[in-house]
Amino acid sequence: MMRHDIKVACAEGRVRWRKHALERIMERGIGRERVKSVLMQGEVIASYLDDCPFPSLLLDGRVHDDVLHVVASFDESDSYCYVITAYHPNLEYFEADLRTRRTS
Repeated sequence: MMRHDIKVACAEGRVRWRKHALERIMERGIGRERVKSVLMQGEVIASYLDDCPFPSLLLDGRVHDDVLHVVASFDESDSYCYVITAYHPNLEYFEADLRTRRTS
C-alpha cells in the first residue's frame, strides 16, 4: 500500500524534502525532477518497515545507464511523501545488478 501512497502523493505535489536529502542531492548533482521520476516510476527493492518516524522504501529508478536509488517514506497522518535521501548506487555496496546489497 505504501508504494501506491507515495506515487499518489508525488503526483499531487505532496512531497517534503528532508534536509539531509536536499544536501545530498545537491552535492551529488541529482535534480529534484529526477528524484520525483523515481518516486513515480521506480521499483521497490527494499522495505524498511521498522524505520522511524515512518516506514520507508528503497526505490530503484533507471533511465538508460543512469541508476538512482531513492529512500522515501509516507506519513499517513498528513498524506505526504518524505524524501529521505537519493544516491547513485556503486559496486562497493551493491552487487553488479546495482539492486542487491553486498553482504560482506
